[in-house]
Amino acid sequence: MCGISGLLGQGSSDIAAEIAKCLAHRGPDGCDVFSDELEKGTISLGHSRLSIIDIADSNQPIVSPRGVVLIHNGEIYNFRKIRESISNYAWSTSGDSEAIIALHSNSVETRPVAPEFARGVMNCGIMQDPRATEPGNPAEKHVQWVSKLSGIWSFAIWDPALRELILCRDPMGVKPLVRTILHDGTLLFASEVKALYGHPEFIARPDIVSLGIRLAFEYPLDRTTLFEGVTQVAQGTIETWSLDGRGRAILTGVSNYSWDAFEPMHELDFDSQSSLLLETLKSGVKDRMISDVPVGMVLSGGLDSSLIATLAKEISEETSCPLPECWTVAGSEENPDLTASRIVASSLDMEHHISILPDGIFWKKLPLFAWNGEDLDISVLFWQPLFDAMSRTVRVGLCGQGADELHGGYSRYSSLSNHSKIIESRLKLLPDFDPNSLPSGPGHPWAESEISPILTYSSLESALQFEIDRGQLSNFQLRLADRHSMAVGLEARVPFLSKSHREESYKLPADWRVSGINEKIALRSAAKLTSLPSEIISRPKMPAGTATTPSMYHALLQELEPHAIEWSEDYGDLAPILKKQPDMAIGIRLFHAIHFTEDGAERSGKDLMTVIDDVGDWA
Repeated sequence: MCGISGLLGQGSSDIAAEIAKCLAHRGPDGCDVFSDELEKGTISLGHSRLSIIDIADSNQPIVSPRGVVLIHNGEIYNFRKIRESISNYAWSTSGDSEAIIALHSNSVETRPVAPEFARGVMNCGIMQDPRATEPGNPAEKHVQWVSKLSGIWSFAIWDPALRELILCRDPMGVKPLVRTILHDGTLLFASEVKALYGHPEFIARPDIVSLGIRLAFEYPLDRTTLFEGVTQVAQGTIETWSLDGRGRAILTGVSNYSWDAFEPMHELDFDSQSSLLLETLKSGVKDRMISDVPVGMVLSGGLDSSLIATLAKEISEETSCPLPECWTVAGSEENPDLTASRIVASSLDMEHHISILPDGIFWKKLPLFAWNGEDLDISVLFWQPLFDAMSRTVRVGLCGQGADELHGGYSRYSSLSNHSKIIESRLKLLPDFDPNSLPSGPGHPWAESEISPILTYSSLESALQFEIDRGQLSNFQLRLADRHSMAVGLEARVPFLSKSHREESYKLPADWRVSGINEKIALRSAAKLTSLPSEIISRPKMPAGTATTPSMYHALLQELEPHAIEWSEDYGDLAPILKKQPDMAIGIRLFHAIHFTEDGAERSGKDLMTVIDDVGDWA
């Protein structure tokens, strides 16, 4: 797990190195940059390494025998099978990342002469080949070999013979990849937005429309980042880029290689499907315990993390894998989640590390949380001290994220009509916003040109599909895990999102997920097939953040709410919706103070009131 960055267009290796240094927290074990001066521009690829597999070797960028260059963030879990299947490649490492470049080299023909310079037209702020989204575009030739990968990733490949840059992200968007275009047509990309601050021409500005939608839905949608002009590479997507005759980056191709769809099968046998859910989850846990460094576990005391813990126990007994230790943080010794986590750890005889969060942690640490997270949420601060505590002992942490989106774990799923009305009412507070006029399309910030809460939440399957496709999972839950784990050099892995478990989950009828107030019905049935204590299996889901630190969080809101109403007036079109959500008003003020005010990195180490009392211009 690492940080990747790069530029294509106008620039220098020194600038590329500065961008890469901004991701040093993601890769404390080394940083290197590949840079090459081209006929009409520059290509630079930067990599900050967190060593997990093949520790001594596998430094990046990796250059293939024919000069193709790779930088990779993530893990390829089937890398050994890929290595065994390719006999005509001169391997230089024993790690997982080289499996990517070997597949590319074994699948893509190299022309003896470089192609003509690309040609493009301006489309929503980027130069794009008019055929970039049509059948047969250059990205499509990479679909077959990319589809052989199993794991989590964002990677960039530079093929000098074809003058082609490939950007790719894993099917669920576990690993991040963002990009922007500078005024001179230079493409910048990186694992985090804050890495772009390393380029002297990049200026962070708020994306007002994206922020408004984020406030309405409680998570960002599609490929937006809340930063103007900064777009995510879509999950399950390959992009290809090249240069035009003026040295500007051109998007030459976009292709999806993976689609996930909820397709209930009503003829299934409940008991058999429950067994399959458990079997596939166990396989996902086993894959994610592959590591050359110690593996730990987040243990919240809820069903999801507890189920992963009991499966890890089984795997450690069946194999030579060490039993992971587990970590829990809480606001007090009496916290119900902490009590439940103790029951689980004791029943499994797992080493259990407990941290009681100190008074005042929200006032002291929220600025750093906002810097690391690149988002507005202030309720889930516990992620930061949790990962920090884990990182002192392990470099890999297993998390239970993804279960709620697959199995119907959120309370809103039992009352979709009410949830739809709440979102509709928030959208109406955004003046002059037309939810049916978003500029959209492959390679652009919005996946679709319209947003309809009524249609989105018309059924459970529709709601779940929307939330894995357009944001709740990748743009909120997975972003939290990635940013706050990597902020302390820890890799977060998510077994619930293994391909085989996703596929079995998608088959579940709606009433096997949610029925009345009961949620995760089939998953709880699967948990009964394990040794997990019955009181844990039947525990209802608790809201993360507010359940972990309820008194601390509510005390913060109570003290700052009068200020939040006042701050709302500073945010123009967003003011009406912020006044209805004082927690988000605090969040946007903090986001403003850290990311749109000078010296954000330095300010992130100061206390909350010092930071939010001093902000720069908003937009």
